[in-house]
Amino acid sequence: MQGLLRDENDAIVCETCTVARDPFTRMRGLLGRRGLAQGEGILLQPAGSIHTFFMRFAIDVVFLDAERRVLRVVPDVRPWRTAAVRKARAVLELAAGEAARVGMKPGTMLRLEVDDERA
Repeated sequence: MQGLLRDENDAIVCETCTVARDPFTRMRGLLGRRGLAQGEGILLQPAGSIHTFFMRFAIDVVFLDAERRVLRVVPDVRPWRTAAVRKARAVLELAAGEAARVGMKPGTMLRLEVDDERA
């Protein structure tokens, strides 16, 4: 499933966001990819931690609570690392540098739009 993520000011945070809700899609994540383009990302839910084992590129990791409020932003997570946040219920993975470019910070609320439906 693909969607669009906006913040509370209606600014686009992730223009092409793959939503990974089933176990296989979450497990696969970004494995096998060579990178992420600007405006592209993957929203893993439910998830409270990530790993970058076997990945080929660094990513920005945004941990979200159940309401999609940003709990923590971990920039530039290199391959072969892990990251986790207690109470996180979803994780947004973006290209390295994207979180800063779109102004992502703790407390920001995100809204997912899928096929003109607001989730």
